[in-house]
Amino acid sequence: MARKKPSPQEEQAQQESAIKRWLKERRITEVECLVPDITGNARGKIIPAAKFSHDYGTRLPEGIFATTVTGDYPDEYDDLVSPSDSDMVLRPDPDTIRMVPWATDPTAQVIHDCFTKDGRPHELAPRNVLRRVLALYEAIGLQPVIAPELEFYLVQRNTDPDFPLLPPAGRNGRPETARQSYSIDAVNEFDPILDLMYDYCEAMDLDVDTLVHESGAAQLEVNFVHLDPLSRADQVFLFKRTMREAAMRHGVYATFLAKPMENEPGSSMHIHQSLHSVKTGKNVFSAGKSGAHTEVFLNYMGGLQKYVPAAMAFFGPNVNSYRRLAFGEVSPKNVQWGYDNRTCGLRVPLDTPENARVESRFAGSDVNPYLALAATLACGYLGIQEKLQPTEPLAGSAHAKGYDLPRSLEEAIAALRACKPLRELLGERFVRAYTAVKDKEHQTYLRVISSWEREFLLLNV
Repeated sequence: MARKKPSPQEEQAQQESAIKRWLKERRITEVECLVPDITGNARGKIIPAAKFSHDYGTRLPEGIFATTVTGDYPDEYDDLVSPSDSDMVLRPDPDTIRMVPWATDPTAQVIHDCFTKDGRPHELAPRNVLRRVLALYEAIGLQPVIAPELEFYLVQRNTDPDFPLLPPAGRNGRPETARQSYSIDAVNEFDPILDLMYDYCEAMDLDVDTLVHESGAAQLEVNFVHLDPLSRADQVFLFKRTMREAAMRHGVYATFLAKPMENEPGSSMHIHQSLHSVKTGKNVFSAGKSGAHTEVFLNYMGGLQKYVPAAMAFFGPNVNSYRRLAFGEVSPKNVQWGYDNRTCGLRVPLDTPENARVESRFAGSDVNPYLALAATLACGYLGIQEKLQPTEPLAGSAHAKGYDLPRSLEEAIAALRACKPLRELLGERFVRAYTAVKDKEHQTYLRVISSWEREFLLLNV
């Protein structure tokens, strides 16, 4: 006789029981209940482990998803949240529970999902936006597989925002000046920080694969093991917290700003992506031999080419993001694609048939990982549904083809608002809230008088 499938309430009770057991076995005293916000930062509550349950301390106002990075609210705030500005119900995801290795007392952290009072996934939560896209793939029998590559800088502590950022001194006592791409010795200069980072990552079961020195001064890149998109977004979300903490323990900042220094390259989050059959587990991009691709691959690539410009508000979510894109030496300028061509925004690495994939190079390191992954998968999904065809692969430099992406956050917001297929796929209410928040951030930025204006315009106009 087949076992009866547990009800949602029974399943929730089982998950909560497993989490409580995990906390008790490790003598946890506090629990950080985390919710990734629109920016990709952690919101939530810290509660005593002894009182951790579904009914204690697991409510947050939905207004956290209509808040700017400066803590302001968009003008449309009252239209974006419920009239009563009500609470959301938070439920812990047991797959995300981890130790907080830098805490003084035994502390756990667990990512929570957000629901309405009647049990529906909340439309404004970034984690639910990604889940919404993944459900569309599941309905057509496909499972996306993702591997992010995340760049960041180590910089000197900077407590005065009027002063530019500077590279920190390494073990030899001197800051970097020359470009040090892939240098082992340059990485070793920051061994104390990176050793602590690896210790933290190991304690948290973060799948950091490789680490390299990038071309900027004290610029590093970590790669994550390929797996399902939700777990990869969780890993990037948690890694950013981890890396910042490891750096601060050594008197240094780790920054994921897309373009932190005027004369240094920007930082990106390249997204390697492929699709696998749910039924067979096989990579549906591959036609069975190296360099040969399926119609699904071509449709997916066509979708990326068509819809990436409209999705740039997720790949470049901040005003600073467009400094990397418009002025970066190696950042993508358009939606050209090519085989092993790093000048293209869409690169197809040369690899075995089972590892056939697309590397999207548009996202900056400043993205919300849940929304960046949701956006790139949404573009590909629309290509499959519309049976789009890509351009011919490019062998030469894509930079010679010119710049055809949004040049500012303002342009990116307008492009997203004008794209009905993306709005409907990601959720109309969510897109309204996201663009309203980003509009407000852009308006706040325009009110700031920069040092450039004071230097060159103060006495010359």
